[in-house]
Amino acid sequence: MNPLIKKDRNGFLDGYNSITTEGEHDLDTMIDFGIHKMRAGSDHYETHNKESVWLLMSGNAEVEFCGIKKSIKRDSLFDEAPIAIHVCGDSAVRIEAKTDCEWAISRTSNDKQFEPMFFNQENLTPEFRGKGLVQDACLRNVRLIFDKTNRPESNLVIGEVINLAGRWSSYPPHHHEQPEIYHYRFTEPQGYGHGELGEDVYKVKHFDTIKITGNIDHSQCSAPGYGMYYLWVVRHIEGNPYTGFEFTEDHKWTLDKSQQGWVPKDFEGI
Repeated sequence: MNPLIKKDRNGFLDGYNSITTEGEHDLDTMIDFGIHKMRAGSDHYETHNKESVWLLMSGNAEVEFCGIKKSIKRDSLFDEAPIAIHVCGDSAVRIEAKTDCEWAISRTSNDKQFEPMFFNQENLTPEFRGKGLVQDACLRNVRLIFDKTNRPESNLVIGEVINLAGRWSSYPPHHHEQPEIYHYRFTEPQGYGHGELGEDVYKVKHFDTIKITGNIDHSQCSAPGYGMYYLWVVRHIEGNPYTGFEFTEDHKWTLDKSQQGWVPKDFEGI
């Protein structure tokens, strides 16, 4: 029942690589999540019975979904805004890879029908959280793609975080009842960070995924020199949708800009 799912450091195989499955026996997040790799010149067509989010991690592709056609390209997870397709169950999706492509796919059961939506920098706004708090030690870029405010019919919430090298994110530690997954990438393949789940700490590396269940406190940090990216996906619970989180009481004081924390006297003025 280890919540950390470690993957081969060489990356994923061509085709779909399953990481979590809705309804699985241990630590069920109620989310199908995996990485789909396509070679340049290949095509993929599907009509899946679950609500699905296709998030482009890298590559250049032509996509067609529900009669909508787009040419899309993403070279950097760290420096470029998310590009994602969100469709309800039984929607047709076709992808033609112009270059090698990598997609993160999130799915879950949802009987509701809703209009498809395409997300990119034109309808997404970065949020720089942590500025001015505890000496900017938890400054990060939070890229919310959608939640209940703009996709009320969805059973998912999805976004990305760019964690600056040597700093923290998801901080102060917070918790929520709804299950969540984090999927990690680093600016260098040997990069790493640490993910907290309650009193347990896990060393996370390139391509790893953590499952967060049971209303447990969680936060992250990246090793100095290594930028950390993580895709986060939350699953709404029936009758109890995700609308936000609660901070751990002991550390809420760090949200006060007038309290910057301890600075040793030898470092004053540096």
